[in-house]
Amino acid sequence: MKILMILTSHDELGTTGKKTGFWLEEFAAPYYVFKDSGAEITLASPKGGQPPMDPKSDEKDFQTPATERFKTDKNAQAVLAHTVKLSEISAADYEAIFYPGGHGPLWDLAEDKNSITLIETMYAQNKPVSAVCHAPGVFRLAKSPDGSPLVRGKSVTGFSNSEESAVGLTDIVPFLVEDELLKNGGIYSKGADWQAFVVRDGNLITGQNPASSVAVAQAVLELLNL
Repeated sequence: MKILMILTSHDELGTTGKKTGFWLEEFAAPYYVFKDSGAEITLASPKGGQPPMDPKSDEKDFQTPATERFKTDKNAQAVLAHTVKLSEISAADYEAIFYPGGHGPLWDLAEDKNSITLIETMYAQNKPVSAVCHAPGVFRLAKSPDGSPLVRGKSVTGFSNSEESAVGLTDIVPFLVEDELLKNGGIYSKGADWQAFVVRDGNLITGQNPASSVAVAQAVLELLNL
């Protein structure tokens, strides 16, 4: 079973002068859920190579067993350092797609044509399409086979406005994930801030925040019958 994980290549947090990227736990936890199931994982990003990690996600308060495992896993570190360019990826080669969050995807993956094509193609083929935290923002421009927004009429979740406010970035991000999902006709729901909350609608799986990353990955495996 081949699973594609797509990470951001964007490292600038708006005009703050601070760095962003992908959120370590939201990559590491699903990576090991997939790996331990026996799946073959390919990592890709718009620019290829080493994707930028949000430095905040490497702080002590945000460490989990999965992030600690990653920090001693030389093989996983090497795989991450050599992500494949998105332009070289074909949807036909994979059974599922997963997007880790972090703020970075709001700037690049939400607009990336290769990413949008992969989402649309795999969704139309009834393959699991999944994203956690900020990553549901990558569905912003994606369309269903009938040409309507991908999330229209579908139950979804993603990083909530209250969580964005809590981290003080409401006025920094290019758009708010909750607002964008609602604007595109998604049936948005959320759990308590920072608590695991996952929504599945057919082959579309979304998680609200970092705490949801394992459950999203497990939902993908359930769809794949692994």
